[in-house]
Amino acid sequence: MGKANRERRRAKERRRKQRQRPGGDDPFGDLFGQWRMPAPETPAEQADQLLAEAMNAWIRGDEETVRRCTARLAEGSSTWRKVVDRLLLLGLSNAVTQAWRNGWQPAEVVRHFGRELGKREAAMATDAIAAEMRGYAPATVDGRWAAQLEAIDARLWWEPDDRYPGAWCEREKADREALIHCAVVVGACLHSLPPLEELCPRPGTARVFAPGRLAADEVDEKVLRKVRALLGKAESTEFPEEAEALTTRAQELITRHSIDAALLHTNHETKQEPIGRRLFVDAPYEPPKVLLLQVIAEANRCRTVWHKTLGLSTIVGFPADVRAAELLFTSLLVQATTAMVQRGSRQDRHGRSRTRSFRQTFLASFTDRIGERLRGAVDDAVSQAAADTGRSDLLPVLAERDAQVDRAVESMFGHLTQHSVSRGWDTEGWAEGRAAADRASLTAYAEVPRTSSH
Repeated sequence: MGKANRERRRAKERRRKQRQRPGGDDPFGDLFGQWRMPAPETPAEQADQLLAEAMNAWIRGDEETVRRCTARLAEGSSTWRKVVDRLLLLGLSNAVTQAWRNGWQPAEVVRHFGRELGKREAAMATDAIAAEMRGYAPATVDGRWAAQLEAIDARLWWEPDDRYPGAWCEREKADREALIHCAVVVGACLHSLPPLEELCPRPGTARVFAPGRLAADEVDEKVLRKVRALLGKAESTEFPEEAEALTTRAQELITRHSIDAALLHTNHETKQEPIGRRLFVDAPYEPPKVLLLQVIAEANRCRTVWHKTLGLSTIVGFPADVRAAELLFTSLLVQATTAMVQRGSRQDRHGRSRTRSFRQTFLASFTDRIGERLRGAVDDAVSQAAADTGRSDLLPVLAERDAQVDRAVESMFGHLTQHSVSRGWDTEGWAEGRAAADRASLTAYAEVPRTSSH
């Protein structure tokens, strides 16, 4: 018994020293200021310690401690409640700032919370983002960032801040303890987000436009509007031949525009650089969807990196190529999913469901055939462009663009691990998927305005 007591005392002392050590084993560091003070005296210090203890407990999976801390935070006098309320919103705003430093963007945060936690937590994360963003002048927020904020509807709907707790409880039809529990979960999750590559300037960074960038963006948008319209028709048409014609031509249009842009930038001092953009890849059947994105990206001189556990893929390439590949992926995924669902469920000869294997194989086969068609469309567009421009250096120019993208991927990600993805084994699914890919639209109707290469 004496030995056991000594061991318990030693363990307690080790934990005490660990808490006092800078950084310690606390994933939040000094999230709520001086919460590590051994004997908190003021209400703010006590609330700091309780919040940090609750968040650490949530990370550890200690729900009993979380409930104990949230109950203590929820009760008490009006003065105590005001202290807690102020710390909640401040702590969430600080956690959002940390997420930006870890490379996350607004839409990614909200989507991750909805995927991993739930609608209530995603809504509070959106509120925390809105609160944090008011600290930046609009001129220092990148346009891509601002577009995401608008898309997730991040706005201050509760002002002033002391109204937020009550307004939240009314909106969610929940009590004060539920409010604090949700804030603990959201804050803990924000601070435990894994680091991602920074693909967009963080808020607070002034936007700098290179000469000619706006004009180039306007040209890209004109082309992409045509592509969107054509792919929209491909998704809605009931005639397979029309859909097939629409998608192949769209890829030819995209490729020709990419070639014109490459030639344009070889003749100007202003050089474009590859960019990265993360796309959502949702369940089910993530592996074949990731493969579909990969073959589309490669056909458009881009590269992809799959963040498997986060349901994200990063596509790296020159701006117009990335935007075009994203549009094509979205459209072809709609076409593939529609065709797959129309085939209905499947059973084996024993009456057991084989729907999942059929659909997984269907998508993999669709991807395989789409890759063949895209590569054919690209080759035709390159040959036609070489004949039209008379440029003997066209292939070297494109090869250098490919090399720039490869260098950008290496710079962003360093060493990457490659994994094979199962393509499925359902014979019927493979045949049906290939047939659907043959019917998928890759085309556009109108001739695309070309940017001058001189």
